[in-house]
Amino acid sequence: MFYGSITALITPFKDGEIDWSAYENLIEWQIENGTHGLVPCGTTGESPTLSHEEHLAILKRCVDVVKGRIPVIAGTGSNNTSEALSMTKYAKEIGADAALIVTPYYNKPTQDGMFAHYATLHNEANFPIVIYNIPGRSVVDMSVETMTKLAKLPNIIGVKDAAGDLSRPLQTRHAIGPDFCQLSGDDITAAAFLAQGGVGCVSVVSNIAPKESADMQNAWRSGDMETFNTLRDKLLPLARDLFCESNPAPVKYAAQTLGICSDEVRLPLIPASKQAREKVDAALAFAGIKVGASARAA
Repeated sequence: MFYGSITALITPFKDGEIDWSAYENLIEWQIENGTHGLVPCGTTGESPTLSHEEHLAILKRCVDVVKGRIPVIAGTGSNNTSEALSMTKYAKEIGADAALIVTPYYNKPTQDGMFAHYATLHNEANFPIVIYNIPGRSVVDMSVETMTKLAKLPNIIGVKDAAGDLSRPLQTRHAIGPDFCQLSGDDITAAAFLAQGGVGCVSVVSNIAPKESADMQNAWRSGDMETFNTLRDKLLPLARDLFCESNPAPVKYAAQTLGICSDEVRLPLIPASKQAREKVDAALAFAGIKVGASARAA
């Protein structure tokens, strides 16, 4: 089962192209600082503006650099079931550990349609799947009842829950059981999610605070509530203000501040505004993260 601080990796860009050196350095820095897993090509990785070829290349590079040291959960979702299946089979082929598959966006499928989408991927890919439920971006919200039906399929192993409802993990645990891997999809709920039956967080904050994010999760698992509470409070402003504008513009600004990569994003996103940068600067200072703190300067 996956657990702990799982980083939803940013995709570094330089002059419109993928900055492979910065990407590889970011992965190594994550591993060195105790991150428990990586998610390449999620929303934070700007998957909507990656070409198909770029998407596949990023997945492979992540798996190749990690070399099995920590789990890689490949972002392979699409609102086109055939495309999601192709990418999921590719993730299996290159040696990823699981696929993170978002609920189909824009199409607005029914609960039965979502069940059919995931059941098809399950049956034809034969690969562990983590459901990504994020109604704010996908419009549709997978119900606990639909998730319970899907969890009966052996390779539907968990959920990244970004529904923003802290009663959801408790309801899901009650309906499915403790072996279903529940990961928070929102940094702002990462701590509370654990108390409601979750086992970790797919995190944006951990791109720029990997040690603190991992240490907080470790403290919970070991029962060290003093450390857990201290880190929870320390990371709160980052969990809030890295989302003050559209993700990943603020976290890419933070990454630039730390010397990880440039703050370049692809249209229709634009770099963080002056007001957003000021909020991020204050959040970094509150967390005690200093400019240039990354040992992996781009």
